[in-house]
Amino acid sequence: MKFRRKSADTDAAADPTAESDVEGAAVPSGPFDIDDLPEEDDVPRVDLGSMLVAPGRELELRLQVDEDEEEVQAVVLAGPDGVLELRAFAAPRGGDLWAEIRPRLAADYAQRGGTATEREGRFGTELDCQVSVRTQDGRTGTQASRVIGVNGSRWMLRATLMGRPAQDATAAGPWEDAIEQIVIRRGAQAMPVGAALPLVMPPREQLVERPST
Repeated sequence: MKFRRKSADTDAAADPTAESDVEGAAVPSGPFDIDDLPEEDDVPRVDLGSMLVAPGRELELRLQVDEDEEEVQAVVLAGPDGVLELRAFAAPRGGDLWAEIRPRLAADYAQRGGTATEREGRFGTELDCQVSVRTQDGRTGTQASRVIGVNGSRWMLRATLMGRPAQDATAAGPWEDAIEQIVIRRGAQAMPVGAALPLVMPPREQLVERPST
């Protein structure tokens, strides 16, 4: 399922790297817990329940939907040269779920004949991954990805970059900006650690469905 932002929302998107006019202080950057979102924040976002996303000018919002269960499983931002998959999970208060998950992800890549190397990035420690894949013409190629984890207040956001942004730091800038603008609405309900936070279809007035081509 594909959507695009209404033009009015797109034109109003804010620059996450901009500085405030008050004593030159930098505007706080996210991802944000909804309770910590700055009062002066006026970035238009699409409300997906546990996640609020601002795609920006160049990225198209897509939803991965389980048609049988009629449930949204993941949020995807797609551009001409790459894809960003977003998932949020319940985490313990004050814990570091991302540090626990990284070795499991690395082991999974190793079992598939790939590699996952830790590196420092804009959001802290992340995984630089490589795995062999079969291309459409039957050849063997290598798929690169970057897996970014951000610990929040009883939640963890996992963002996976694929395509050129996973390999080119310069190309990754707009995608990382989009990650910074994400807001997580964890909710007060009890959930098992590692359970996916529920996503919902957005209100139709926020989106205009892109015609199929």
